[in-house]
Amino acid sequence: MPADVLVVGAGSAGSVLAERLSANPDRQVTVLEAGPGREDPGIRTLTDDAAVLPVGAGSPVAQHYLSILTGHPERIAGIVRGCCVGGSGAVNGGYFCRALPGDFGAVAGWSWPEVVEHYQAVEARIIASVAAEFATTTTAFTAAAERAGYPWLPALSADADGIGAVPLNIVDGIRRGPGAVFLEPALVRPNLLLLSGIRVTRVLIDGGRAVGVEAIGPDGPRRFDAGAVVLSAGAVESARLLMLSGIGQAAALAALGIGVVADLPVGQRCWDHPEWVLATSRAGVGGHPVLEAVLVDQGLEIRPYTTGFGSPTVSIGVALMRPRARGRVSLVSADPSVPPRIEHRYDSEPADIAELTRGCELVAGILGGTTELGGPQWSTSQHLGGTAPMGTGEYAVVDPHCRVYGVTGLSVVDSSVLPTPLGRGPHATVAMVGHRAAEFI
Repeated sequence: MPADVLVVGAGSAGSVLAERLSANPDRQVTVLEAGPGREDPGIRTLTDDAAVLPVGAGSPVAQHYLSILTGHPERIAGIVRGCCVGGSGAVNGGYFCRALPGDFGAVAGWSWPEVVEHYQAVEARIIASVAAEFATTTTAFTAAAERAGYPWLPALSADADGIGAVPLNIVDGIRRGPGAVFLEPALVRPNLLLLSGIRVTRVLIDGGRAVGVEAIGPDGPRRFDAGAVVLSAGAVESARLLMLSGIGQAAALAALGIGVVADLPVGQRCWDHPEWVLATSRAGVGGHPVLEAVLVDQGLEIRPYTTGFGSPTVSIGVALMRPRARGRVSLVSADPSVPPRIEHRYDSEPADIAELTRGCELVAGILGGTTELGGPQWSTSQHLGGTAPMGTGEYAVVDPHCRVYGVTGLSVVDSSVLPTPLGRGPHATVAMVGHRAAEFI
């Protein structure tokens, strides 16, 4: 029988949303996940171990893309998203911190007082804590920052400069993200169905209403009918599905032979946190979360990683949390198997470059010549959002209730809807969006 609500994607937002919706026993909820479920012990091992990022080439729980980070010169880098039950929250470093109060208020119904209760509800289940014991490299950087005059921050969610421990959704070395904490326990409900290994290729729209999806599963093409469809596939895939379904810039869709359902600016002003990575001469430390503390300085986040991400020495990241630069995600083909074009365009705003340069100078000053530093290398924080922004302005794709403009019964609930960059990492906020959006679906 058709689902009342079909959720596409079992990531951090989709897992929370599905659990909340299925709390009503009269509502049939079906979740379709492109990646594997956690019933496989091998998959569970990969996603549980918080000291390892299981996102390398060939990983069965990750989806890899290429992005053009900068245009002059062109720098291409790999970006990766979780592709499994739990999504990116099942494969990341565990950073689980609220955004800042100043990140909210631009969209009606999403002021800080209106969202904080949803953060609290998520945090009551996903109990974030800090590392019990810092790695030696983290301890050394923290001490150097305090000697440089930075105060210790008791709460990283405070809008203040200083250094503080990162809240982590890690318990006894095991990731405990929304997939494991919200969705998995709820699967005992008879009105909640999770199907993994199902890759959705298009939303079916009839007479301006979403009526289901087309997908490819282990046994070939399938159709799933539903009373309402929610895209929670992440900033890349939710945007791609919208465009493949005829929702996007009309001229671009028509050029690819895709019939236009709604002319909307999908993927036209996305954002991420640009990051310059500095190699160091200090040896990496195994068995620890990749990031245990961060230094905050006027919109910069200085990250003393415990690993070099492929190098035997640790690296330090300099990330700009409120960049001016905006990127773009666009289709290059109507074939759903062809990846989209992703452009971060990080070098499009000189003020951003100046701030990243300042951050590198801060790091050099803090370390005071005690640690050899390599030159900055362009990277990204892997925090892509804003491909289907919420709001009422010219760039909005969904309304303040996460409903796609011009299409009845279709919503987007994931990082796609966040209209502007967040002052902290997005994981907790994405889960919060899933929790709040359940009131609208």
